[in-house]
Amino acid sequence: MLAGQAAWAQDIEPRSYANLPVGLNVALAGAVRSTGGLATDPTVPLNDAHLRIDGALLAYLRALNLWGDAARFDIILPYARLRGTATLAGQPLERHIDGLGDARVRGAINFYGAPALSPREFAAYRQDFVAGGSVQLTVPTGQYDDTRVINLGSHRWAVKTELGMSKAIGDWFVDLAAAVNLYGRNNDYLGQTRQQAPIQAVQTSVTRNFAGGAWAALGYTYYRGGRTTVNGVQRDDEIGNSRAGIVVAIPVDRANIIKLAASRGLSIRTGTDFDTVGVFWQHAWLGAPD
Repeated sequence: MLAGQAAWAQDIEPRSYANLPVGLNVALAGAVRSTGGLATDPTVPLNDAHLRIDGALLAYLRALNLWGDAARFDIILPYARLRGTATLAGQPLERHIDGLGDARVRGAINFYGAPALSPREFAAYRQDFVAGGSVQLTVPTGQYDDTRVINLGSHRWAVKTELGMSKAIGDWFVDLAAAVNLYGRNNDYLGQTRQQAPIQAVQTSVTRNFAGGAWAALGYTYYRGGRTTVNGVQRDDEIGNSRAGIVVAIPVDRANIIKLAASRGLSIRTGTDFDTVGVFWQHAWLGAPD
């Protein structure tokens, strides 16, 4: 459930609104590598970028009962190492940094088609159509140097609101979601104040379940907006980008799953001309229902 969100900026999240039994806990640990013309902030217009981020992350999810509907809470804590060179406004840049990334905390609820169920009740549940929503908070915990453009953290708060739906067709699941990302002000951007307009995003994925609990998903996301203003001067740096990705989940036993993920940019205006691959270990266990 967490692999898409953990692996990719501007999330490609297959089955993010799938129902889960109340009391389920999921822990995830993984490693991710991104290479190419990437930027931790996709509106930073880097040129001739040759960057690599090697990241590690820990994540936790808890399935909840909110007013009779299935809900969840999750948190992601990243750590990364960035190496590489690029140019910005004709000036060469070189960066070698290690540190924390920005943590993310999210709450989600399925308000149609996914009632809160105990593990015993969940065994008989079969999805048809599910609709839900989520709110994600990005916390500025990441490494940040106010004299440098390229950092692991964004040095600002951000909120992502999303509405999504999922339709089951036999062993296939089709998901669609639309989101708006809102950004706080960065008052320490190269000694200036930087603001960013909202980014709107839409994503879709198709998932296929296989015997034994394995599944695979193909996803696509398109996002635009995010024009920045520095010291009151608006810049021509609005993005209009798309990415595609794949996630494959391979069960080890009833409690453990290995996930493989990859994504790459398709249509690119700025900030996302990079490829990402990741491998994750996920462990699930049942706790006392809330």
